[in-house]
Amino acid sequence: MKFAFSPNLEKSFEMLVIPFWEGPIAAAEYSSLELSAALKDFTGKNGESSLLYQGSQRVLLLGLGKKEKATVEALRRAYSSAVRCASSKKIKHISILFPTCKQSGEFLQGIIEGLLLTNYSFTYKHDSLKTNPIVLLEKITLVGVQKTDYVERLLTIVDGVHFVRDLVNSNADDKIEMFLKAAKNLHPKVKTTVLDKKKLEAGKFGLILAVNRSSSLDPHLVQVSYKGDPKSKEHIVLVGKGVTYDTGGLSLKPTDGMVSMKCDMAGSATVLGAVKTAAELGLKVNVTALAPLTENCIGSKSYKLGDVYRSYSGKTVEINNTDAEGRLVLADAIAYAVDKLDPSCIIDLATLTGACVVALGDDIAGLVCNDEILAESLLEASECTDELLCRFPTHNEYLDDFKSDIADLKNSSGREAGAIKAGLFLQEFAGQVPWAHIDIAGPAYVPKPKFYNTTKATGYGVRLLLEYLEANGGA
Repeated sequence: MKFAFSPNLEKSFEMLVIPFWEGPIAAAEYSSLELSAALKDFTGKNGESSLLYQGSQRVLLLGLGKKEKATVEALRRAYSSAVRCASSKKIKHISILFPTCKQSGEFLQGIIEGLLLTNYSFTYKHDSLKTNPIVLLEKITLVGVQKTDYVERLLTIVDGVHFVRDLVNSNADDKIEMFLKAAKNLHPKVKTTVLDKKKLEAGKFGLILAVNRSSSLDPHLVQVSYKGDPKSKEHIVLVGKGVTYDTGGLSLKPTDGMVSMKCDMAGSATVLGAVKTAAELGLKVNVTALAPLTENCIGSKSYKLGDVYRSYSGKTVEINNTDAEGRLVLADAIAYAVDKLDPSCIIDLATLTGACVVALGDDIAGLVCNDEILAESLLEASECTDELLCRFPTHNEYLDDFKSDIADLKNSSGREAGAIKAGLFLQEFAGQVPWAHIDIAGPAYVPKPKFYNTTKATGYGVRLLLEYLEANGGA
């Protein structure tokens, strides 16, 4: 899609979007467009819109709400409605007047992200069977806005979100191949290392290998590294859960619980997208992403309830729920990061627990963290990007529920406080390294798309991580 900038409005346009703040509207400003009659009934309230026709051209009046109460998120949502309107009318080029405001930088972020995040679709439908095909915009012209490095930054970040959405929306059978191909061609400044099954066996990644036992597809541990600040010893490591399909194993999920499980690698896609975008932006930060990739299938070779497996760290884990597999693959990856990568901090992202969704719903991710500075930095990044994050208490007494008579740990501890306990299990493999766990089970893949999230896969976390990386490294 082409993004254009123009100082003046073109004489010809398919659809012109005119934004209005709530309050008295100066119709005289648009006398050339003959809008006086329409503006008499238009209040400019947030979410209000009115589509007018002038011959073959269309004008969309877009309400932004009260200027003094405007937020970046409100603008994202308002401008997403403009894209949906254009799509419903099969329009491929829209021109947009930039609203008058003092906070032009922040508001520009809301406008561009609202437009571009909405201008996305993913489908396997045959063209001849599409009853109401989604028409994507091919060109957006911003009138009264100059192209700047800041605008380029926003465009690059949205591309990163779409990269993640594509990986998460794709078929489960295709994911590992897609992921490996993407990782190997991520960016010229990104170094990619892949540990295949033989290397995982040699390295004694016992938990990843256990989860993989019944899959016909080999496991991999993908490592992508970007060194944007060679003089710095700081090294941020991102770890993403990469279960490309989760049946639950012998603790088999019901059909309703399994139908969305191609999304169970959203964490790995997000950390990969974050490193890719950090390299494209040229951020002055050293960052590595680890993605342990495997399916959790059911079959004659499935890892067994009651059996004990040795992790990469050497700790042994008794399996009492094969559907608590995400924490197992993450545990090996986190322990590897501690052992081999000399991290200044570790941040893991995972669609880990249904308990987190019960607690926080589909809009908010959960945070468990062993370091106050790291937690505050992530919460600040969440506020800046409106990717909502709620910190859970780190109540270490819950670790008693993981005690086993025959191993160092059990992998599951019951339903109560499930999201917190899953995080505490992972903490056992992070050692003394500042570590944060973000449970994205709710916002990564939503049952009903809304606003600028037009498909089930949202790309949640990419913008949050980039905000954190930029604030803690520089540009």
